[in-house]
Amino acid sequence: MSGAEDRDVMVIVGASLAGAKAAQALREDGWDGPIELIGSELDLPYERPPLSKGYLLGKEERDKVFVHESGAWYVENRVGLRLGRTAVAVDRERHVVRLDDGTEVEYGKLLLATGSSPKRLPVPGGDAPNLSLFRTLQDSERTRSQLLPGSRLVIIGAGWIGLEVAAAARERDVEVTILETAEQPLLRALGPEVGALFAALHRAHGVDLRLGVGVDSFTLQEVDGVEVASRVRCADGTEIEADHILVAAGIAPNTGLAEAAGLEVDDGVVVDQTLRTSDPDVFAAGDVARAWHPFYEEAIRVEHWANALNQPKVAAASMMGVTDLEYTRLPYFFSDQYDLGMEFVGHLPAGGYDQVVFRGDPESGAYMAFWLTADRRVLAGMNVNVWDVVDEVRALILGRAEIDVARLKDPGVPLAEVAAS
Repeated sequence: MSGAEDRDVMVIVGASLAGAKAAQALREDGWDGPIELIGSELDLPYERPPLSKGYLLGKEERDKVFVHESGAWYVENRVGLRLGRTAVAVDRERHVVRLDDGTEVEYGKLLLATGSSPKRLPVPGGDAPNLSLFRTLQDSERTRSQLLPGSRLVIIGAGWIGLEVAAAARERDVEVTILETAEQPLLRALGPEVGALFAALHRAHGVDLRLGVGVDSFTLQEVDGVEVASRVRCADGTEIEADHILVAAGIAPNTGLAEAAGLEVDDGVVVDQTLRTSDPDVFAAGDVARAWHPFYEEAIRVEHWANALNQPKVAAASMMGVTDLEYTRLPYFFSDQYDLGMEFVGHLPAGGYDQVVFRGDPESGAYMAFWLTADRRVLAGMNVNVWDVVDEVRALILGRAEIDVARLKDPGVPLAEVAAS
C-alpha cells in the first residue's frame, strides 16, 4: 500500500477478542474503508475464558472458542487478516506499523490490542522449557493433554488461572499442589475474607494448597539432552516432585510496542475515557489499556474478558471520529470452579475497602458478598451460585447510596430496598 489512500486504513495490532471485536464494530458502525488486523498467533481470533474452563475440560468444542467460527467472516467483511505476524515498531510520524517480516503497513488510525503475557519466575531454572504457562489456545491444549489421572501437577500462583486449572485437574483425578506467596488465594482481587472461602473450596476438593510459600528454584534434570524442571524447591527448603509444573504467577501488559513509539505508558497504555492515547491517531483497548474511568475518576486497567468484549465498540467509534462516546461500564468478571459459579462486578481501589458483608451463608454454597466503604457505600459485589442479580448489584454501586447493613445481609430484603432510610 502507498499514497494518500493508505491514511484511510484502520489498523488493529492484536488479533485477539478485542481486536476482532474492534474490526466488527467498525464494520457495523459504517466504516467502509480498509481494515487490517495483525496477530502473532496462527489461529483465528478467539476468546480466552473457555481455555481454562469448558475447553480445558473437553466440554466445549475447539471451534466454539473463536470469535467468528471461520475465516469466512473476515473475507465477507473485507478485514485483512495478517496472522503469524508480529508488529515490531510503530512510526507515528510516518503513520506506519512495521512487521517482523519487514513489511510496512500504513495507517490512518491505529488500535493497540496487544493484550498481556504471563510472567515467568526470575529464579534458577525458571526458564526451563517444560515449565508451562497458560495464555494461548496452544497452552490450553498442552495442559489438557497433561491432565492424566494420578499424575502430579504443581501450580505456582493462586490467581484465577491457577485456581481454574486446579479445579479442572481435580476433575480428572490429578494430584494438585498450589504454591502461593500471599496469605490467601485471590488476595489482591477479593481480599482475605473471600479469599479464605476459595482456599477452603479447593482444600475440600483435595488440593494441597500451600499459602505464604514462595519458590526458591527449580531442580533440573537432563532428559534426551535437554535440561527440564523436575522438582520445585520452595523458599522454606521443602521440595515437591512434579510430572508437570504450571507457572500462573500473573500477567504483564504488552506495552513494549507503545513504549518504543513514545506513547504514555504506566501499567498499561494510558488512554482517556474514549480510549485515545497521547497520540490522537492511536487508541488502545483490552488488557493493555489503562483507561480513565469517569465513574471512579481514576485510570484503571482490567485484565478480564468483559473489557476485551466491550471496549472495542468505544474504540471503534473514536477511531471513526465520534468524540462523545465514553467507556463507562463497571468492571465485570466471572469464574467457574467445581460446582461454584460466580460473577463479580465493581472495582476495589488501591486504598482498599472497609468491610465485607455476606448475604446468605457462604457454607451453603450460594451467597453474595459486598465490599463496602467506611461510609457504607458499595464498591463491588459478587454472587456465588445466585443468578440474575448483576444488574441490581451494578445499580447499588452506581447509586452510591448509604447501605443499611442489616438489610443487605438479609436475603429476604430485595436488593433495591437495602439503602439506609
